[in-house]
Amino acid sequence: MYESMLSFPGAVFGDFERLRRELNEALAPTGLPSSIRSVAPGSFPAVNVGNTPGSVEVYAFAPGIDASKVEVSIDRGVLTLAGERRLTGGPDEQKKTSVYGRERISGAFRRAICLPDDVDVDQVQASYRDGVLRVSIARKASAQPRRIAVQ
Repeated sequence: MYESMLSFPGAVFGDFERLRRELNEALAPTGLPSSIRSVAPGSFPAVNVGNTPGSVEVYAFAPGIDASKVEVSIDRGVLTLAGERRLTGGPDEQKKTSVYGRERISGAFRRAICLPDDVDVDQVQASYRDGVLRVSIARKASAQPRRIAVQ
């Protein structure tokens, strides 16, 4: 009690956040998402999805993967990113090193992203550079805004 009287009044929100996390861990041990649009904490790779007037842009932040082994596919309006990241550069298990924490995710991954109806699946470009996978899917010409001349 004495310690809490000396802490900054804004720290109470940090305590509430910690309590919320602890309750989530205790009541939802499966790590499932809390809503239909969210993913489980720690999902790999982290993904940003956005759009421009001419395309849908997907950025997957996946450092440490072999670009030749990444699978990008579109089936029935769902973009799927799949691959595997191998764990390198850490404590060697064969040297009987005690590992106290491991935050780098390794192993197979698969992410699925629903695409809007107006994308042209025949015009897809994917590139991987500096740990970022960029997938650009063009929109159909019929979905592009166009200006109509008034006569």
